[in-house]
Amino acid sequence: MMAALAGGVIIAGLAVYAGMLLAKLRQQTQYRKKAIAKRNHRILESVRVIAQAVREDQCNLSEGAIRLTNLLNALQFDQPRDFAAEYPGLYDLYDRVKEMPTHDARKQLKRNELMRLDLERAGHEGELEATIKIEVERLASLELPGR
Repeated sequence: MMAALAGGVIIAGLAVYAGMLLAKLRQQTQYRKKAIAKRNHRILESVRVIAQAVREDQCNLSEGAIRLTNLLNALQFDQPRDFAAEYPGLYDLYDRVKEMPTHDARKQLKRNELMRLDLERAGHEGELEATIKIEVERLASLELPGR
C-alpha cells in the first residue's frame, strides 16, 4: 500500500513538472514567434525603403539588389518562401555582382580594372533594369502573410 502511494505521489509530481515544462515551452514558443514577427516587420520596412530608393533612382540597381536580396533572405516564415523565384531579376543581378569588390577593395584596384568592372556592372544593370523596376514596384508594397 505504501509503495503504491509513494508511486502515485512520484507520478503526480512528475506530471506537475511535465506540465510546468510544457507551459514554459509554450511561453517560449509564443515569445519566439512575436520576436520573429517584430524582426520581420523591421526587415520589411527596410525592404520598402530600399525599394522606394531604387524606384526613385536614389540607389543604383546593383546596390539595391545586394541590399534587397540580403534582407529578403533574412525574413523568416513558417513555410519557406522562394524569393529568388518571385524576384528573378534582383537575384540574377545579385548573382552577377556579388563577387565584385566594394569599398576598400575597390580603392585597391587600378583605374582601368575599376572602369572595366563598372562597365560590366552597368551592362548587367541595363540588361535587367526593366525586370528589376517591376520587381521593386511589388517590393515597395510587400506585405507579410498574416497581416
